[in-house]
Amino acid sequence: MTLLSALTGDTEIEALLSDAAQLDAMLAFERALAEASAEAGLISDAAARSIARAIDAFAPDWPNLEAGMARDGVVVPALIRQLKAGVAEADRASLHKGATSQDVIDTALMVQLGKVFDVYEARLSGLLSTLDTLAARHGEASLMAHTRMQVALPTTWGAKLASWSEPLKRHLRSLSVMRRSLLVIQLGGPVGDRGSFDGHGDAIATGMARRLDLGLATPWQATRDPIVALGSLLAQISGSLGKIGMDIALLAQNEVAAVGLAGGGGSSAMAHKSNPVNAEVLVALARHNAGLSGTLNQALVHENERSGAAWTLEWLTLPPMLVATGASLRLAAALLDQLRLN
Repeated sequence: MTLLSALTGDTEIEALLSDAAQLDAMLAFERALAEASAEAGLISDAAARSIARAIDAFAPDWPNLEAGMARDGVVVPALIRQLKAGVAEADRASLHKGATSQDVIDTALMVQLGKVFDVYEARLSGLLSTLDTLAARHGEASLMAHTRMQVALPTTWGAKLASWSEPLKRHLRSLSVMRRSLLVIQLGGPVGDRGSFDGHGDAIATGMARRLDLGLATPWQATRDPIVALGSLLAQISGSLGKIGMDIALLAQNEVAAVGLAGGGGSSAMAHKSNPVNAEVLVALARHNAGLSGTLNQALVHENERSGAAWTLEWLTLPPMLVATGASLRLAAALLDQLRLN
């Protein structure tokens, strides 16, 4: 799929979601857990230092992790076994003490998402700056409006550009709000009630949140509405960018010629063609993410205190949505750079 990724992928977002990035985030969880547990008195300071040294020296056996994932349905048991080999024997019981696999995976995801949000916010801000520049230069210029695909009445480029930028401003604000509501610690233990931390669970969660730069939250392993809300926002971002792509593809038609595109895609058979490739892919990605958002909604049906099925569904659905949204932002910037208003 390398060829398709060149068109619809995003190497920067993919790197932030890679196995290596997830492993780094999981190790950060275990370090924070050990330090916060020592601070709260659940384990000794010496054990926390032993765990930190093992993490610093850790070299993963990737084939073993893959085999563990296939066997256990989650990579954490194999990871903890590998990590324990580097911890002093007297301190091994302190590693991962009280926690469960879902604590590690969900919190690691929040750490990764914080970095993804950084990219999204920078790219949205860049798009808004470009649209502001276009509005300042061409906002008063006349443009024929179209309603229901038919010629309507004259309007201005300022009005058209505002219809593109206003949703993006809302999405940028929503990302900021979601940082506080979504990017939070997950620490519940085996059944999600923190009962495995001998009364220290809340203190440990507070210490971990501080160390990982995450918000504090009660255990949420079986209540996935924040994840589904993220999927909805991703679909809205890519959908708003798809609207820009659709408008530009229509305005660039030879019969309309309201815009031109510098460096459009070529044809193998018709040398005169300049295809609006970036605009077309924005539309495709918007529709792709809309479909995935509906699938992600089904992860709300999370049986009892933990669901292997709903959790796996998230893993199948959310990462492609994150990549598609990154690709949409990347392609929208390229498309606006190509845009020439007639």
